[in-house]
Amino acid sequence: MKGGPAHRVYSVAVFVILASLDNVAIGLVPPLYGSIGDSLGVGKGHIALATTTMFLISAVAAIGFAYAGDRTDRKPVLIVGTAIWVAGTVWSGLADSYSSFLLAQVVAAFGLGAVASVSFAVVSDLISPKRRGLVMSFWGLSQGVGTLAGTMLGGLLGHANWREPFLVTAAAGVVATVAYLFTYNVPRGDSQPELAGIDYDERIHTGDLPVILGRRTNIWLILQGATAQIALGSLVWLPVLFQARAEDQGYTAGTAVLIGSVFATLFQLGGALSILGGLAGDRLQRRTPRGRALVASVGVLAAVPFYVVLFFVPMTIDVPDGAGSGTVIRAVLIDVFTEPSVGLCLATAVFALMLTSANSPNWFALIADVNPPEHRGTVYSLGNLVNGFGRAGGNAMVAVVFRALAGAFPPPLNYAVGLAGFQFFWVPTGVMFWLASRTVAKDMTDTHTALLAAAGTSDDRPDGDVGGEPAVGVERLAREQDPSPGR
Repeated sequence: MKGGPAHRVYSVAVFVILASLDNVAIGLVPPLYGSIGDSLGVGKGHIALATTTMFLISAVAAIGFAYAGDRTDRKPVLIVGTAIWVAGTVWSGLADSYSSFLLAQVVAAFGLGAVASVSFAVVSDLISPKRRGLVMSFWGLSQGVGTLAGTMLGGLLGHANWREPFLVTAAAGVVATVAYLFTYNVPRGDSQPELAGIDYDERIHTGDLPVILGRRTNIWLILQGATAQIALGSLVWLPVLFQARAEDQGYTAGTAVLIGSVFATLFQLGGALSILGGLAGDRLQRRTPRGRALVASVGVLAAVPFYVVLFFVPMTIDVPDGAGSGTVIRAVLIDVFTEPSVGLCLATAVFALMLTSANSPNWFALIADVNPPEHRGTVYSLGNLVNGFGRAGGNAMVAVVFRALAGAFPPPLNYAVGLAGFQFFWVPTGVMFWLASRTVAKDMTDTHTALLAAAGTSDDRPDGDVGGEPAVGVERLAREQDPSPGR
């Protein structure tokens, strides 16, 4: 039934898959830095520059696409962006020179700007406030899974032919686009309890930016990505760390690339536990409007020591050198259970990633909590812009730091020291989430009141749910905001 529960579930699933594909495209390249560079006659740093450029172009393009989506029908915007991304990805796989590869990555990145920002706005209209943390955890998980899939595709398909992963990913994009044509064209504000039964057709205007930035929670939600993404941007080098460890233990380059990709994929499985962070945010949000922000703050701060330990735990790798992909994967999985050092690394990584993954679903949900439907895509894209610069900065800075450390610490120790240092960028991120927790109640109250006024019921309808259950009225939201001075 059109717009029924099954159609909505299908629509959310398609948007989640679409959002994961941009991370697949980004995750493809790092495991193949050496292979692509050798094929195109340039060094690893030149290929890393393409990844950095992709982060920046995608983030900047997202603002334009998100604004267009908030102003017009979102479906055509998303289709156009996806088509551009697919074309650029195919071109990347066919490029026969570095300049051609770099330009292809720019085209792909421009199209990717539409995918996550427009999809986020649609999904936020499909889910009710009381379930935002849970559903957004799947959204965030899809992006983590996309990175894992990109890393795995890059290693498994690309260790023999680096072009193949790009063509496979582009084909997946075509399939997802066809599936998107049958999704529910959800009205703006469809899931907001304040707008139940109302034909809400508000659109963003150029003069709304001061209003958006006037919500202080938005400021912290946007800025936290600068430091969070520096830390996350450094983690795209995780396959390189494990590849260097394999080479240090005597494995040939081809097997080392495969080992690095498989280990990096395994060690990022903790991102699947972002569901726990979303559930915790939903649960605490029912008790206090500060709930989601506090869960995210505690999670990222608690993860730092576990990341530091991860990069320095000795790891003994035992796989057959020169074997096929399936044999190496089986050997790595056996190592998890038979080599204590590998098992310890895996446990540490899973726990660290579980903690930092509390960031993602609660960040998404908070944007929806404190902004009306017509602003959400644009606010997301502003946060994504800061995220893009942070991630690009982290990616570029790590390459420089690794080279600088190589004089004092031979590989793979230089990678371990550099990656460990970059994880301390999580600290200011945690602080900014805590600051957001101090302003979120007021901003939720203001948004709730504005939506009631837009619905024309602010004088004759009692306050409804705001971001959770049980019902949280405007007065209670105001009382529960942190009363400390200097808010």
